[in-house]
Amino acid sequence: MKKILVLLGPNLNMVGVREKGIYGTESSESIEGQIKEYAEKNGFSADVFQSNHEGDLIDKIHAARECYNGVVINAGALTHYSYALRDAIASIKIPFVEVHMSNIHAREEFRHTSVIAPVCAGQIAGFGKNSYFLAIQALKDLM
Repeated sequence: MKKILVLLGPNLNMVGVREKGIYGTESSESIEGQIKEYAEKNGFSADVFQSNHEGDLIDKIHAARECYNGVVINAGALTHYSYALRDAIASIKIPFVEVHMSNIHAREEFRHTSVIAPVCAGQIAGFGKNSYFLAIQALKDLM
């Protein structure tokens, strides 16, 4: 069975608590469980890793090359300024799909630019938790 990693960046552990008008009221734990279930129904084993620390995410990306076939990444705010995260993704030769629960292009201007988009296979934004499911479908098509 192919394995995928779902990487969640800063503050995504607070989904369901913070900015409910943007991210909804469903807890991050509930969504993570649904992601794993959806992945399994689509022939994948999925691990979910969340960190509020850039270096931890980079270490996880580096390790991913050894044991995962693809990565779904919601880098949170790091999406918009972390060249270190961008370089880590570029160094790994497995597909990454960038995800955002909200439509980053309809929000504050600083969110409109993703520095990781050029090194990801694609970007899915604005569909809430369904953005993760769409990303899993995209990975399935890429593998």
